[in-house]
Amino acid sequence: MDSEDLHTISAEWLKSVEVAISTGDAKSFASHFLSDGWFRDLLCFSWNFRTLSGPEKIRGFLSEVVDGKPRIEYSGLRDFKLDDHTVNAPSPLKVPDLQVIQGVQGAFTFTITKPAALGRGFFRLMQDGDGKWKALTLFTNMQDLVGHEESSADQHGLYEDRKITWEEDVDARFRAIEADPTVMIVGGGQAGLMSAARLGRLGIRVLVIEKNARVGDSWRKRYPNLTLHTVAHQSSMLYSPYPTTFPKYIPKGKLANFLDSYAVDHELCIWLSSSVASTPAYDSSSARWTVEVQHGDQKVFLKPKHLVLATGIGSPYIPTWSGMDEFQGALYHSEFHKDAEQFRGKRVVVVGAGNASGDICQDFVAHGATEVTMVQRSATCVISLTVANEISKSPFPAGTPIEESDFRRNSMPLALILQLKISGGTQRTKLSDKELHDGLRKAGFNLTWELSPGGGEVGLEGFVFNRLGSGAMLDVGCGKLIVEGRVKIKQGQDISRFDKDGITFKDGSKLSADVIVLATGYEPIMKTTRALLGDEITDQLPPMVWGLDSEGELNQTYRPSGHPGLWFATGGFAFSRFFSKHLGLQILARELGIA
Repeated sequence: MDSEDLHTISAEWLKSVEVAISTGDAKSFASHFLSDGWFRDLLCFSWNFRTLSGPEKIRGFLSEVVDGKPRIEYSGLRDFKLDDHTVNAPSPLKVPDLQVIQGVQGAFTFTITKPAALGRGFFRLMQDGDGKWKALTLFTNMQDLVGHEESSADQHGLYEDRKITWEEDVDARFRAIEADPTVMIVGGGQAGLMSAARLGRLGIRVLVIEKNARVGDSWRKRYPNLTLHTVAHQSSMLYSPYPTTFPKYIPKGKLANFLDSYAVDHELCIWLSSSVASTPAYDSSSARWTVEVQHGDQKVFLKPKHLVLATGIGSPYIPTWSGMDEFQGALYHSEFHKDAEQFRGKRVVVVGAGNASGDICQDFVAHGATEVTMVQRSATCVISLTVANEISKSPFPAGTPIEESDFRRNSMPLALILQLKISGGTQRTKLSDKELHDGLRKAGFNLTWELSPGGGEVGLEGFVFNRLGSGAMLDVGCGKLIVEGRVKIKQGQDISRFDKDGITFKDGSKLSADVIVLATGYEPIMKTTRALLGDEITDQLPPMVWGLDSEGELNQTYRPSGHPGLWFATGGFAFSRFFSKHLGLQILARELGIA
């Protein structure tokens, strides 16, 4: 198809969709989808994230009554226009895991009546059995609230009559924030920083409290050989791409320093060496929290309207086995791994077989440990860095603005991504890593691509969407060490107990060790939440943060949590970069009294 055909197909389909919406005809709207089509809506038809599969569920959602009108009529989407002037203009569609089937894809803009807002969407069209163009996917996304659009202008420069300096202006704004923050963000990692930057651009007063003494310490203090396992472009910070001189995979120290400068560059109001000192209380009559903050050596009471928890992936999970106190060597969680050199010539056992375990095993081998053994208690999903990099080129092509890549990537329903992986996508990925996988199996390493036996091979994406990557290893070199026998594998037996010399397994076998590292992951986010907020508030929340809900949206993440004024900001760089906008829009709408 040439560009004229692509445009004609897209324009005719989009016009027909607009007519269905303008007449409030949910049945007609739903008829524009394939029988297995998907509709993902972020804040346009409700103040939530929704994914519907199949015309019947789509029609049911849009037929729901809101203030006496069907949802499709109440929201009043209109003024649909093809987005012809971006990299997401109409183009040929070739879904990576449906390699034979082709269609048309493209972006469009529209306006929303209630609330008054600007929106942007994305469609993927294919022909049905009768040759009619129908949607495999349709995405509608709120971009801005009219009259409260995100600011992109530099607030500084020349001041009228030069009565105020930049430093004085920043200081005055910080004092206003500290006196009455609308939003308090707990946690100054990448999710907290990007959320703060986004909210600031929307004109919302935000105070970040960070337990460490320096921004970036949450990365700076981690194990020495840690680097990002995704390429720099894909891991860009909101508004601030990394310098082109940065390496492809950014070391943790370099990243930490960038985060520190990011906070300064975006003029984020942050209290360092600060933490929540007691259980926050929420007053429903004033719609405010009372939060006691230990700020350095002072205790300060603040009353924000919104509390955003950006506390990371949880506290270290440290299992207990009998005899742990008898072990005479070094025993610690991977979170506290600092210096492999001090254990040169020693026997090392690392319990766990995920990303941290692989990195730490590499570190010990590089620093001359006599023997390194990885204890694999359950099967692991492994993909090589080379193959992962190739896969990332499709959603994050070089030269494409990261905002456009984020938009197109998130237009794809997460549940559909996993469905495509199960139906053949993971099998093709496995073929690319066949040599690595064969070598790992020969060394006794157990592989899986399923979250549960018989649940389908969802691959790495499934482990990320449902477990924040737990149970998976993005191999950056440890796989080769396992294949070569430089990292040994103990697999298939549960640990029975520790003793003064090492670990005994339930089959009676034993591993002697001078050092044991527990690369056993992290507690669920809700356990950290309970420790912070107490039982009364936590018991009002759904049981999970992160992981896919029944529709395929992430539980409680950047969306309503189940408790007023409480939000969760978590996930990797790409998730935080995109969904920080939706967090901002929801908070802004509540402050304006329209949500």
